[in-house]
This record gives sequence, C-alpha cells and structure tokens, in this order.
Amino acid sequence: MDDVSDVSEGLRTYSGVKGDERVARRRIALMDAALQLLGGQPPQSVTVRGVCGATSLNPRYFYESFDSIDALVAATYDRVIDEISRDALSAFSTGSGVADKVRAAVAAIIAIIDSDRRKGRLLFSPMLTSPVLADKRRDSTAVFASITLEATSAALETPPGPWVMGAAQFQVGGLARLLSAWLDDDVPMGPDEVVDLGVALMMSLVPAVTRSG
Repeated sequence: MDDVSDVSEGLRTYSGVKGDERVARRRIALMDAALQLLGGQPPQSVTVRGVCGATSLNPRYFYESFDSIDALVAATYDRVIDEISRDALSAFSTGSGVADKVRAAVAAIIAIIDSDRRKGRLLFSPMLTSPVLADKRRDSTAVFASITLEATSAALETPPGPWVMGAAQFQVGGLARLLSAWLDDDVPMGPDEVVDLGVALMMSLVPAVTRSG
C-alpha cells in the first residue's frame, strides 16, 4: 500500500534512500494531503483515513510522524507560516525605504498565496473554524504583529510605543482580512492591484505613527 514505505523495520537504507529521509518524505506527503483537504474548495475534514488514502500510506506511518489529526493540522499550518514569514522578512530586508520594504514584503506574501491558493485559504478562510486553526491563527497574528512592530520601529526610527503597537495589529489584521476577501473573490482585483491596495492602506498609518513618536 505504501509506495515509499520501509520493507523492513527500523530506519535502514533501502533502495538508496535512508530511513530518516523516508520518514521525512512521508511526513511531507501527509502535510500535502492535509493542505489539499483544508485548502480545497470546499474544504473537507481531515481524517487519518483520508490522508492515508490520499498518500497510499498505511495508517501506522501516520502515527510515525503525528500523534493526532490536530498535530497534523498544526504542522501543516506552521509549514505555510514558516514559508511566508521567511519570504516576507527576506523581501522586507531588500527594500531601500519604508514604502519599498512594505511593498516587497506584501508582494512576497501575495505571490505565495496566489501561486497556491490552498495556502491562503488555510491561513485566512473563515470557513475553517477548528479550534486548532483558531489557536494557530491567533498565535501567528501575534507573531506577525511583533515582527511588524519591530520592523516598523526600526524603519521609521520610532520607539515601539502603544501607537506603533496598535498600528502593527491593525496592519496585520487588516491585510489578513483583505487577503481572505480577495481569495473568496469578494475583492475583484488582480494580484498586483491587491499589493497596491495593501501597501497603500498600510502606509496610510505612517503619519499617525510618526506623530505619536
């Protein structure tokens, strides 16, 4: 049943592939299957049977990497967040000024979710309401707000006071809501237009933030 399963027990090399590499491949395959279910239209429930069927894996290989479906969903979410945060921070660092930095970061985020809209739906869709995703979204919003706070304070040379903190929360939450509506086709724009709008809205807070400092 398992195309990449071990022929024998343990993590021995088989067909030139080491055991730990086979484990990693199976883990990735399971997260890919979860993303397909959660990010599809419409989204579907994630079950051990469902992801194992999609990956042609014996259920015992599920428990090799995850102790529950909640753990799989959390890992799938974290993988997307890690990709987006890495690319957004890298893009932000390349900008020459505040506006350029913000544009680069927003463009990097939108490029990822436009190339694979399942990722955007996993992060932003209001149709996904599991407690695990609710907790993950709250945590990631706090992380991105903290990153935005630090980056904005440094770029504007403004102390990270309450106004900057509030603006960071507003920027992260507002951009997330915009992207959710865009993915649902409630905002009929192309990706470049969404970047323009997102940047314009985020930059509109700069005068208030700089005055507060």
